[in-house]
Amino acid sequence: MVVLQQGHIKLKPKSLSYLEYPSRSLPLTKAFFSQVFGWSFTDYGDQYTAFSLENVDGGFYLSDTVNDPHKGGALTVFYSDKLNEIREEIEQAGGVISQGIFAFPGGHRFHFKEPGGSEFAVWSDCHLE
Repeated sequence: MVVLQQGHIKLKPKSLSYLEYPSRSLPLTKAFFSQVFGWSFTDYGDQYTAFSLENVDGGFYLSDTVNDPHKGGALTVFYSDKLNEIREEIEQAGGVISQGIFAFPGGHRFHFKEPGGSEFAVWSDCHLE
């Protein structure tokens, strides 16, 4: 198996390596993900910004259309061991809870829209506080 190095991520054949999301406001999106998740960004002009995480790289591009799982868009789901705490952080950073905490087999989760308009979710397998 060949493993390549991209940034600080080791790429394996057929592995997920890059995610791109639309945003109506790159400055608001960057501020939100920096505040809640601690991400940093590299701008490529005024219509694209990239991030690099431990396990995947990605970016946000300026768009009037945003990611909406209810209209066929993919749902990216984050993990947290403190669901209520991260929900409060998301709201304090300008995110909007689009679906409150609900149970599903394996845990609980909620959905939110970041200030640029795209929808994401957070799940936990831990007992709710």
